[in-house]
Amino acid sequence: MKVFRGLTEIVLQVNGEDRRVGVRPGETLLHTVRDGLGLTGTKRGCENGDCGACTVQIEGVPVKSCYTLTVDVEGRAITTIEGLQGSVAREAFEQEEGFQCGYCTSGFIVNADAFLRRPEGRAATRGDRGGVGDLRERHIWLQSNICRCTGYETIERALDRCEGGEKT
Repeated sequence: MKVFRGLTEIVLQVNGEDRRVGVRPGETLLHTVRDGLGLTGTKRGCENGDCGACTVQIEGVPVKSCYTLTVDVEGRAITTIEGLQGSVAREAFEQEEGFQCGYCTSGFIVNADAFLRRPEGRAATRGDRGGVGDLRERHIWLQSNICRCTGYETIERALDRCEGGEKT
């Protein structure tokens, strides 16, 4: 068991790069990513795991960085919104304007990217177009993210585009 006391330098694998950063034992990944590494696309929202604005991926799994301790993810692959430049999910959200004020958008994109990369893949998520996943599964995945501005229609259209079922 590794013991952390005071400020300790660790190496995090963030967006495919090893990054050295000094952290305290109780520091959250949200604080480290934003303030220690300067990756401000991950948003500080409720800070108790409810809103999803702080969502990042740890080894491809979406997690709330506001209640994940940084020391617990040392040596694991961390992906932030900055690491998803050019991804299917990010491009679809931009094309469909799947945002309004934009504050929650990074969390939705990170979560949508993980949804699309799950073992079933995009072909199985075609919702009402006959895929295995159906819209219910997609809604369950997205329940962990809250948008207070939109009616979710543009977010749904972005996911339709990701899944290969662009609606015109």
